[in-house]
Amino acid sequence: MQAPTPIIPRDSYLKQIMPFIRKDIIKVLSGQRRVGKSYLLFQIINFIQSKEPEANIIYINKEDFQFDWIRDAASLNDYILSKSRSDVPNYIFIDEIQDIVECEKALRSLLLDHNNDLYITGSNANLLSGELATYLSGRYIEFKVYSLSYTEFLQFHKLEDSDHSLESYIKFGGLPYLIHLGLTDISLEYLNSIYNTIVYRDVVSRYNLRNNQFLEKLLEFLADNIGSLFSAKRISDFLKSQHTNIPANQIQQYCTHLANAFIVHEVSRYDIVGRRIFEI
Repeated sequence: MQAPTPIIPRDSYLKQIMPFIRKDIIKVLSGQRRVGKSYLLFQIINFIQSKEPEANIIYINKEDFQFDWIRDAASLNDYILSKSRSDVPNYIFIDEIQDIVECEKALRSLLLDHNNDLYITGSNANLLSGELATYLSGRYIEFKVYSLSYTEFLQFHKLEDSDHSLESYIKFGGLPYLIHLGLTDISLEYLNSIYNTIVYRDVVSRYNLRNNQFLEKLLEFLADNIGSLFSAKRISDFLKSQHTNIPANQIQQYCTHLANAFIVHEVSRYDIVGRRIFEI
C-alpha cells in the first residue's frame, strides 16, 4: 500500500516502537479517537518501506467500508492469509481492531508464523483486557498514544512559543487534524463532533448505557474538577438528597467506561494504604 503524504512525524513514538520491529510480539497502539494512531501506523509503514522496499505491507482499516465484511476472527485470518507471502516479511497493520469479534484468536494464529510482524490500533482500553490479554499474554506490548503535546502543537501549527500559543493550546487541544481547520471557532464544531462520537459510540453504545443524561452531567463534573479528589460515594449521597438514586458502584462503573474510551484518565492516589484501597 501507499501511505498518504505528507506526514508530520511524531518521532518520540517511532523511537519507542523501532526496537520492536520484526520482533515476535504484537505492537498495540491504543488511545482516544483522532489522536493520530492511524498516521503513526503510516509513519511506521514509511520507515519499513525505506529500509525494506520489497516488504509485503497488509493494511486493514476497519473504518473503511471496503473492510466492513471483516467482522470476526475467521474472516480476518482468511483475508490476511490471502494477502501474505512466504518469500518476504509480512508487515500486518490493523486499524481499529476492537470492531472485529474475537480478533485475539486470529492474532494468536498469525503470530505463530515468524514471517509475520503485527501492528494493531484500538480506541478502547478494553482492547487489552479479557480475552485478548488472556490469549496473548506476554506476546504484545502497548504504546499509549495521546493528543499532541504542547511542543508538538507548536511544531504542527508552525507557531512560536508564546502566551497566545499556550492559550490556543488550552482552548483547542492537541488533536492533529486541527492543522487542516485552523485554530478558529470552526474547529470547535469539529471538536464537539469528536466528543459526541466518543461519548455515544465508544461509551453509550458499547456498554448499552441508558442514563445518558447522568453520564453527561458526570462528564461535566469531572471536567470541572480536574486534579481534585473524587468520591463516587459522595456523589451518590448527594444525588439521594436530590431524590435521585444512583449507587456509588454505578458511578464508579461509568467513570471506568469513560476512562476506557480515553476521554478521562484516572490518577491513583499515592497515599492510600491498607483497607483504604477499597474506598470508593
